Amino acid sequence: MSVELLSIGKLATATGTKVETIRYYESVGLLAPPGRTKGNYRAYSAQHLARLSFIRRARALGFSIGQVQELLKLADQKGISCKAVDTIARDHLAEIDRKLRDLNTLRSELSSVIVQCGHGTISECRIIETLAPDSAAGG
Repeated sequence: MSVELLSIGKLATATGTKVETIRYYESVGLLAPPGRTKGNYRAYSAQHLARLSFIRRARALGFSIGQVQELLKLADQKGISCKAVDTIARDHLAEIDRKLRDLNTLRSELSSVIVQCGHGTISECRIIETLAPDSAAGG
């Protein structure tokens, strides 16, 4: 029974990850260095594929590299409580909620400025006036 090994290009295609990103994940320790072929090419295993898929899903959910590193460490310890994982996820959710509040505030401010647009000339444009520094707004 032989195990199929993947080149970095095939691993990249299988996971939708850029080759440079795979190399980066290796350099920061998220992905273990693979074995090498006789020709000294990287040879990735099914475990690499599974781990990279985990990393990609976590990153797609917005977890930071540090959070992903911690989640991976925890995922490798099957017998421990998942309380630490829950804490990481809850902290991340709180950060997402903060960002959503900030974006909603930003949206309201921008919407308010757009509503004030009179479709006149640039010299009368409320959007440009709002974006300009105070010293330049007057003239």
